[in-house]
Amino acid sequence: MRELLFELLAERIKGARFVDLCAGSGAVGLEALSRGASHVTFVDRSPRACIFVRTNLQTCNITTEQSIVVVSSALKFLRGAIERNACAWDIAYFDPPYAIDYTPVLTLFATTKLLNPRGLLVAEHHCGRQPEAGGELDYVGTAELGETCLSFFERKH
Repeated sequence: MRELLFELLAERIKGARFVDLCAGSGAVGLEALSRGASHVTFVDRSPRACIFVRTNLQTCNITTEQSIVVVSSALKFLRGAIERNACAWDIAYFDPPYAIDYTPVLTLFATTKLLNPRGLLVAEHHCGRQPEAGGELDYVGTAELGETCLSFFERKH
């Protein structure tokens, strides 16, 4: 799935500010950096996962200017980013446990400026549960691999 994701993001990744929500091991964000993203924010609610991500970043000689690791739920982190009027991202990757409700996170992206204009939100999900966004996000399409899907939403101008 990661290979398919980066094939589809190839033209957008170079120089992009990327956020990896529910980062787990950080593999997606690390791949983004290896393909030319300028900065990646890794977010995961598990302190253990975040320690693992930090270790992987050090092993790969990724600097603190290129990345940040945050222990938080995706929703809490995004709400904090809105309150701090933090920089917007060019690409957001959201891969939560499939059983959770995607709506609160997608709604934040659809109703705020968390993404830059023409920024892309990618939600990984079970193919039987298509997330919806609306608001300032246009549905671009879905890529399917087995029972896993990637849905793409682009922020309007």
